[in-house]
Amino acid sequence: MPERTEPLNEAPGAPRVVPGPAVPVLAEVVRSGVVESRHRGSLVLLGADGRVAWALGEVAEPFFPRSSNKPMQAAAVLRAGLPLGGERLALAAASHAGAEIHQRLAGRMLAEHGLTQAALRCPESAPNFGAGPGPRGRLAMNCSGKHASWLAASVVNGWPVADYLDPEHPMQRFVRETVVEYTGEPETAVGVDGCGAPLLALSLTGLARAFRAAVLNGPGDPLRRVADAMRAHPEYVGGEGRLDTVLMRAVPGLLAKGGAEGVQAVALPDGRAFAFKVEDGSARASGVLAARVLAALGVDAPGVPGAPVLGGGEPVGEVRAAF
Repeated sequence: MPERTEPLNEAPGAPRVVPGPAVPVLAEVVRSGVVESRHRGSLVLLGADGRVAWALGEVAEPFFPRSSNKPMQAAAVLRAGLPLGGERLALAAASHAGAEIHQRLAGRMLAEHGLTQAALRCPESAPNFGAGPGPRGRLAMNCSGKHASWLAASVVNGWPVADYLDPEHPMQRFVRETVVEYTGEPETAVGVDGCGAPLLALSLTGLARAFRAAVLNGPGDPLRRVADAMRAHPEYVGGEGRLDTVLMRAVPGLLAKGGAEGVQAVALPDGRAFAFKVEDGSARASGVLAARVLAALGVDAPGVPGAPVLGGGEPVGEVRAAF
């Protein structure tokens, strides 16, 4: 076998997350008083003035934000001329659980534009655990609302629907332009998300900057309209017990959107915003970390789910923030 010259976790030209001391421990898993695991990661906090108030780790390095960038992807359909609002706009920015209300609304969004779930190019999925029983299908996939909104925008504009995920499709050009504008960062790497959609790399600082804009921009701004819909209808953004839904219900005016591989972004109505990425991709500390930052900002977030450590079915420890 030929010798491999690049690191195993780094493809040529891909954005790089630097491991080791540059990425500090954000959370610890404690069992019976002993730390048995640690989650390293990076975190950035922007103050109400938009300046970096606190930074841990690699906050300027590009990474894939996964579904935490869905508010920007939803804003792109508004910029493309799709008249969307209320629950439909919230679902367009969602990583939903695949519950009946989510599947029904995604199906309705398609039907209103003469489409069925056969037009969706996201993978099939079963409803998430806790969402209740339901059939496996594309409507149950957590990104179906986003895909339905892109298809609807394509129909409204007379664009082809079969290739709406092609990076050069007009809808995806709107998405790229929207992400670049709100993050304030140039396009670097483009990947493929778990749902099959094109995905732009950006920095944690850029992600937090976009969330700050989402809550501070004027009411007619596309990203602000998405944020308002998400906060008005948090049950469509995630679902019962999901972190984004819990946070937005717990704190009036708060905007939250997580992503796969341990990504979370949050903005408060006064413009303070933070984003973090857990290096190992685990989400088990996300609620703990979000609550810790909010507490440091003087914001109480009751009911935010923790991550109990069990022994024999009983709590014997906790996941705790390390800062």
